[in-house]
Amino acid sequence: MKKRWISLLMTGVMLGTLCTGCGGKSNTADTSKLSSVKEKQDKNATVKLTLWGTADDEKLLQTMIDSFKEKYKGEAQFEITFTAVEESVCKDTATNDVENCADVFSFADDQLAAFAASGILKPLDDAARVKEETLEAAYEAATINDKLYAYPMTADNGYFLYYNKKYIKDSDVETMDSLIQAAKKQSSHVSMDLGSGWYLYSFFANTGLKLKLNDDGITNSCNWNSKKGKVKGVDVANALLRIVNSGGLQSGGDDSLLAGAKAGSVVAGVSGVWLGDSLREIWGDNLGATKLPTYTVAGKQVQMGSYSGYKFVGVNAYSQNKEWATKLAQWLTNEENQTLRFEQRGLGLANANAADSSSVKNNVAIHALLEQSKYASLQRVGGKYWDPTSVFGNTIASGNAAGKNLQHLLDEMVKGITALN
Repeated sequence: MKKRWISLLMTGVMLGTLCTGCGGKSNTADTSKLSSVKEKQDKNATVKLTLWGTADDEKLLQTMIDSFKEKYKGEAQFEITFTAVEESVCKDTATNDVENCADVFSFADDQLAAFAASGILKPLDDAARVKEETLEAAYEAATINDKLYAYPMTADNGYFLYYNKKYIKDSDVETMDSLIQAAKKQSSHVSMDLGSGWYLYSFFANTGLKLKLNDDGITNSCNWNSKKGKVKGVDVANALLRIVNSGGLQSGGDDSLLAGAKAGSVVAGVSGVWLGDSLREIWGDNLGATKLPTYTVAGKQVQMGSYSGYKFVGVNAYSQNKEWATKLAQWLTNEENQTLRFEQRGLGLANANAADSSSVKNNVAIHALLEQSKYASLQRVGGKYWDPTSVFGNTIASGNAAGKNLQHLLDEMVKGITALN
């Protein structure tokens, strides 16, 4: 089609030149006809796009796809294919097979640097508009060296404390000690996944012990096993063991929290906004949510920290229809569709106007997330972080059943976290 069009265009130019030489006026008429033909061809062309998103969002994304087609129905025909690819593994799926990466995809913010380094993501042209419309922290999370690489979609990938107000008073949630005591009075538990490095970070975050991603964007630096400072590594390990040995903590993920809430064996738990609707179905109007409590370590109360996170929509720089892929990404993250995402999924919003609505402010989960955000950090760690923290956390969650030396456990964890390969 392209070669044919060029041929037609050259023919038209030649005819126009000849006719001009003869004093004719057919040049203008021929150009008009050719423009009309091209416009008609463009509108009848089928634009094929692939979209990756989480399986939980499939129904919602299909609604957005339908409205996108309606919005641009006069400009092209669309064939948009959705494939469920979880945001947590989007980077690995894409970089392992770049040629088959989707035109548009959603992903977690900690994958941004890898996507940019791979060339799949390039700086966006409409950064000024996005900056004006987006929450500052969400916009900054989507940038590298002051260049915007993806469209912010949600600002809710963090965690906080849920609790059943029927059994847990507001004063009980101020410290982990009082929270566990209140749960034990009900012959129940507090649920938190110690076997996940995402949640385990909470106990190290505000102690003065440090974890960071090195400048190479791959390896980590960590001193969680430090024998110096006001709070030492063994102090945190001992504090965790005291919590576990109290009998008031149940270590497990979201499925464990929900099962316990239904059975009455869990009256409080740590998770994120994605669990809010499910817990409301169980606890009803007794659903409460707030920032994480403080916990006792080295004889003092330390505020538990957390990871904050964002979800983005990226445009594949190698897309055969990059212009339309960009329009689709913009559509999926505009104010209207971010509001729809909140209404249907209860997810936090990156769009400033949408996030400022009364319905968002009155959502207990979103309010708790904002409270905890004061003590949260962006998740910026290399891939070697996860397995060692899982081993350490699960060992502690078992009560250190084998009786291993805590300093040795910490040393082994840090060795794994900071490994070079």
